[in-house]
Amino acid sequence: MTLPDTKLTAETFWLGALVAALIDVGFVLLLVLCLKPARFRQLNWALTGTSTVLWGVFAAACLWGFWDLYYRYFYPGWMRWLAPLDALLYGAIALALWWLALRLPGNPVVNFCLLGGVESVLEHLLGIYGLRILDKVPVLQGVSPASALVFAFFEYIFYWGVVLGVAGLLGRVWR
Repeated sequence: MTLPDTKLTAETFWLGALVAALIDVGFVLLLVLCLKPARFRQLNWALTGTSTVLWGVFAAACLWGFWDLYYRYFYPGWMRWLAPLDALLYGAIALALWWLALRLPGNPVVNFCLLGGVESVLEHLLGIYGLRILDKVPVLQGVSPASALVFAFFEYIFYWGVVLGVAGLLGRVWR
């Protein structure tokens, strides 16, 4: 059996969501302990720059690495050449999440990570209902929308946590 012959299931995504949620709890707790709210407030441009670089690399790697398995089913061929432009989008998203995280009640580090999960749900709703990925991508045809959205929520909490952690480290080095 090869990877293109593999079919993911809703159960796989539910289990992945549980594992990701457990990892997220520990990771976000670590971030809360290492990044105090005052320090988080200073990270606006470090966070924007880190997000731009990390998400740009991630988007390009995904578009190029998983083109045949995933993206070719719903994007035209020329789209993979635009992957680096995702960097600009995610830089802007990081700045918006940072701004909003500071204005919500509670710890801004937790807020930022949770908002990253919410951003993922919005992004994946577009993929599921706009681009019809669950219908078009063979490997996803056994996946329910709910399981994909819940998994994506916890997956992106981790990704945005990585961006925040790296920005915090780079911010320290920069100072």
